[in-house]
Amino acid sequence: MTERPRYALRFISGKYQGGEFPLRMNREIIIGRSSDLDMVLVEDMVSRRHAKITTTEGDIFIQDMGSTNGTFVNGEKIAGRARLTEGDRILVGTSIIKVVGVDNETASQSEAEARRRLEAGAAARQSTSGRPMSGVIEEIPLPDLLQLLSTSRKSGVLTIVTTGQVGKIYLRKGQIYFAAINDDFAVSPQKAIYRMLTWTTGTFELEPSVEMQVMEEINESTEALLMEGVRQLDEFRNLQRYLPPLGSPLAVPTPLAGRLRDLSPTELDTFQLVLDHGQLQKVLDHFPGTDLDGAQSIVNLMKREFVVVP
Repeated sequence: MTERPRYALRFISGKYQGGEFPLRMNREIIIGRSSDLDMVLVEDMVSRRHAKITTTEGDIFIQDMGSTNGTFVNGEKIAGRARLTEGDRILVGTSIIKVVGVDNETASQSEAEARRRLEAGAAARQSTSGRPMSGVIEEIPLPDLLQLLSTSRKSGVLTIVTTGQVGKIYLRKGQIYFAAINDDFAVSPQKAIYRMLTWTTGTFELEPSVEMQVMEEINESTEALLMEGVRQLDEFRNLQRYLPPLGSPLAVPTPLAGRLRDLSPTELDTFQLVLDHGQLQKVLDHFPGTDLDGAQSIVNLMKREFVVVP
């Protein structure tokens, strides 16, 4: 027990958010709702004896103990025993727990002190907010968070707040069925999700909610949405060096550098959007396809000098 721990479990979401628990080597830690366990998580979705973490000299393992709602590592439900490494994220109930390198303050804590701090932090959060599941996306990127919510079949509204924007993603048993940014229903829900995946700072909160009735639900699986969203994100970032900032004005020069008949139908529609709206963000908002396709069309028009930044 005197050996300095090399790793700790950091709670990055849930009622125990902000707490840390040191992992000493050659030790077994039982996690669950029962008050006599090593790590007590008092919430309905945690079983009395939920999971076991075992440490050796060089390895950390986690094992589900037949819990009702399962134990998840990096979005995957574990069946037997799984090895943990630094940076891994564990979902137990509504708590997302990250394996981190230990700092001096946490390393010096006894397990009893760590338990007291977890309980005190949870009590303080409950008295001020009562939020069931919240955190910051700097700690858990949105694609990872959505993967966890999908595989654990969570329902509710995931609200993400970043600078000047509020995004909402509606889930039913882990399936995304609608999404919107700033309650703008003119932008398709798929486009809203792909945009939110580009956000790298902000806070999130999952709230239980009544079922929302929408005209057209998303039919793609959450996994398919995330795969396509991450692909588009990578390609959009490669295009951004050719684009002005999203708030930039766009204009059509006179005289034109070429003939309109030489443009493709998509480029011609984008040219019309520039005439109608005159700003990059608004053009992307009204473009019928994805932001990636709209950006590619604008880049093509700018390279051929059909569109300029005045």
